[in-house]
Parts: sequence; structure tokens; C-alpha cells
Amino acid sequence: MLEVETLSKTYGKKQILENISFSIKPGEVIGIVGENGAGKSTLLQMLATLSKPTSGTITLNGQSYDTRAKQIRRQIGFVPQDIALWEDFSVKENMMFFEKLAWTRKSPDQLKQLCSDVKLDKWNEPVKILSGGMKRKLNIAITLIHEPDLLLLDEPTAGIDLKSRKEIGSYLSKLAKKQEKMILYTSHDMDEIMQLCDRIYCIGDDPFYQQVLKSYGKNPILL
Repeated sequence: MLEVETLSKTYGKKQILENISFSIKPGEVIGIVGENGAGKSTLLQMLATLSKPTSGTITLNGQSYDTRAKQIRRQIGFVPQDIALWEDFSVKENMMFFEKLAWTRKSPDQLKQLCSDVKLDKWNEPVKILSGGMKRKLNIAITLIHEPDLLLLDEPTAGIDLKSRKEIGSYLSKLAKKQEKMILYTSHDMDEIMQLCDRIYCIGDDPFYQQVLKSYGKNPILL
């Protein structure tokens, strides 16, 4: 279980996040919405241990981020907005390269199966010729190599085709339910958020997202 208590983040005199509290249970997909600059990416970076909060606490499976950061990193998979791949490597070479950096060993067949699971049927092709959707799928497959308990996805379907978005969404939903993963997901696509997420949290003061979600018949939880 992920538990966030009164989390705040400031940069200089600028308050990015203030007193954020929520929790995620195994098997849940949680959506985070809000305008640009509201602090969604900042929140995910703190949950990924890439940035420290100004105040507040975070615990994952009973372990404190303050004292067990190294152990916690082994339980986290983070997919940032920017695609992070070796463009001149093939899909296979990317998977094998990142497997060597992971804490869990996987055979080439297991790595290929991970790609197949996310509907990425390329293996020997260089990444530079793949579509945006295929690159996003590869990013997700790489993130799952070490079998994380918590998966953090920052706009993972931005700029890709509808078919790839639906395939990624369907896979993540099944992953959460069948493997008891905790998934935190940011997106500006309200249809995607509505279909995928068990609960939706709204960051920021702008009432736009609150109104949009209510129009779908869903009441967002304000952070």
C-alpha cells in the first residue's frame, strides 16, 4: 500500500504542492488530473524518489521513504513523459540492456514475452523506426522488467494513436487486477481517465477538470 500524508513541495518561494494526502491499495489504478503546472509531474517525481518533499511523509508497503529509499526504489517503476530509449538499438537490445541494470534477472524469452504482453510485436527492429505508440509500449515493458509493486505513469499515452492508447489502457487495467499492482496515472484525456481509473484525484484550483469529471458522472477527489 502507498500512503501519502500532508505532502508539500516548494521551490524557493513558489508553492507547488500543499498538504497532499491520499493512498493506493494493491490492485487499484488511480488517476491524477489538473492543469499544466498544477504539480502532477512533481508529485510523481517525489513518489519515484527522484525529488524529496519539503514536508510530509510517504510510505510504501510499510517502508518510509525517509529511511528506506534504496529498498523502495526496487519496488517502483516510473514511466516519465519523455521517451527514454536507445534509438539505434533494436527492441531486443533495449530490453537486454535495461535488464542488466534491473534488480531482477530475465531471460531473452521472458523479455520478449513482456513486449508481447503490451502488444509490441517488434523485436529485432531498431527503435528509431518504431511509431510513437510502439515506443511508449517499449518504455512500459522496460519499466516492468524488475516487477515493481508501484507503477507511476506520467502521460504515458501522450501523442500516440487511439489503438495504442486503448491497448496500453487495457493492459494496465489487467496488470493491476491480476498482479495486484498499484498504478498511478496522469493524463489530460478524460475518456481515458474515466475508463481506466478506479478513483480520480484533482490537483490545483482550476475548477475545469472538476466540472468535466462531474459531467461524466464522476466526482473527483480534491487534493
